[in-house]
Amino acid sequence: MTADRTELFERAPVPKAMAVMAIPTIFSQLITLIYNMADTWFIGLTNDPYKVAASSLVLSLYLLTIGIANLFGTGGGSLVSRLLGAKREDEARRVSAASFYWAAGAAVVYSAVCFCFRDPILRTLGASDRTIGFARDYMLWVLVIGGLPTVLSMTMANMLRSVGSSREAGFGLAMGGILNIILDPLFMFVILPDGQQVKGAAMATMLSNTCSMLFFASIILRMGDHAVLTFRRDSGRPDRESIASLFSVGIPAAMSLWLFDLANMIMNMRAAGHGDFELAAVGIVLKVERLPLATCVGICLGMVPLLGYNYSAKNFKRLDEVFSFARLSGLAVSLVCVVLYRVFAGNIILAFIKEPETVRIGTQILSARCFATPLMFLCFSMVHFFQAIGRGPVSFLLAAIRQLVFNIPLLLLLDHLFGMDGLVWTQFIADIFTVTVTYIVYWKVYKEPRKKAAAASQG
Repeated sequence: MTADRTELFERAPVPKAMAVMAIPTIFSQLITLIYNMADTWFIGLTNDPYKVAASSLVLSLYLLTIGIANLFGTGGGSLVSRLLGAKREDEARRVSAASFYWAAGAAVVYSAVCFCFRDPILRTLGASDRTIGFARDYMLWVLVIGGLPTVLSMTMANMLRSVGSSREAGFGLAMGGILNIILDPLFMFVILPDGQQVKGAAMATMLSNTCSMLFFASIILRMGDHAVLTFRRDSGRPDRESIASLFSVGIPAAMSLWLFDLANMIMNMRAAGHGDFELAAVGIVLKVERLPLATCVGICLGMVPLLGYNYSAKNFKRLDEVFSFARLSGLAVSLVCVVLYRVFAGNIILAFIKEPETVRIGTQILSARCFATPLMFLCFSMVHFFQAIGRGPVSFLLAAIRQLVFNIPLLLLLDHLFGMDGLVWTQFIADIFTVTVTYIVYWKVYKEPRKKAAAASQG
C-alpha cells in the first residue's frame, strides 16, 4: 500500500478522507442510477405504460446481479481493507484474485438460470400478456448476455475502493453510465425499428457495462503483478480463515440486497394486481427514490474502507469520527430530498411519462414514500458499518429484521387492508420500527471491541 494511501486511511482529516473516498463513489452511484433511470425515461417517451412496466419487472432481477457483486466485491473488499490494516498484503492479494474468479463463475451460473427459465420467472413477477414480450427482450440482453460484465464491473469497483482507489472506481462506473445515456436513444430510435425500444435500451445497458468491465480490468492489470489487486492466482488460495471471513461478510451483504430486492418484487407484484398503470407508476417511483439513496449509499461505500482499516488497526477514535461524519452527511442529503420530492412529486413523474393516470398514481406514491428516505439511510449506514468491521452476520440480521419482520409483512397486510394506499405508506411505517431495533443492536455491539482493547492494554 502506497504512503499516500496510508496517510489517507490513518492521518488525513476525516472530512478530507471522506471526500476523497466518498465523492467519486457518490458521483459514480448517481451516474449509474441516472443511466438506469434513462432507460425508463427514454422508454417513457413512447407513452406506453406496458413497456415501462416490463422494464420495471426486470429491475428486480437486475438487482440480483448487484447482490452477486456484493457477495464477492463487498465481502472481498471489506476483508482486503482489514488485511491492509493488519499489514497482511500477501493475503490481501490472494483474496482479491479469488474474489474476481468466484464472481465471474457465479455470474455465468445466474445468466444461465435466467436464460433457461425466462418466462416462468417473469410470470411469477407479475408479467401480463401485454408486458411479457418486452420484459423477455430486456432480460435477454441485460441479464443473460450482460450478466457477466455487470457483476465483474461492480465487483472490481468495490475492490478498487477497498485499496483507496475510489477515484478510479468512480470514473469507471460513471463512464459506463454516460455511455449508456448516449447509446440509449441511438439504439432505441435510430438503429432498431419502431416498437423495439425496450430491446434497444437493454442492448445499450449491456454494452455500457461491458465497457466499464474492460476499463476496470485494464486499471488492475496496469497496477502490476505485485499490486494488492491482481488476477494472478500463482500465489495460491486464500487461507481458510480468510475464505470464511469473506463469505461471512459477503453472503450477508448479498442477502441484504436480495431481501431489499424481494420486497421490491413483492411490491411490484402487489401493484400489478391493481393494474398495469399501477405497476408502471411503482416502477418509476422505485427508480426515482433511488436518487437520494444512491447518494447515501455512496457515502456508506466511501466510509467502509476507512472503517475497516481503522477497526483492524484498533484506532477506534478515528473510526467513530468517520462514522459520525458519514451519518450526518447522509441525513442532510436525505432531508433535503424529502422536501424536494414532496414539493415536486408531480413534475418528477411527468418527466418520465405523460399518461395521466400513471402520473396521478406515481405522484401519490412518491409524495408518501419520500418520508422514509432518512430512515432508510440510517438503516443502510448501520448495515455498512457492520460489514466494514467484519460483522457480516449482524449486518444480515438487521437486514432480515427490516425486510422479513417489518417491511414485507406490513406490505402484505396494508395492501390487504387499504389497497394502493397501504402500499404507499409501508416503507415509512416499517422503517420507524427498523431504526429503533437497529440502534439497540448497534450500541450493544459498539461496546465489545472497545472493552477487549481496554482489557488488552491493561494486561
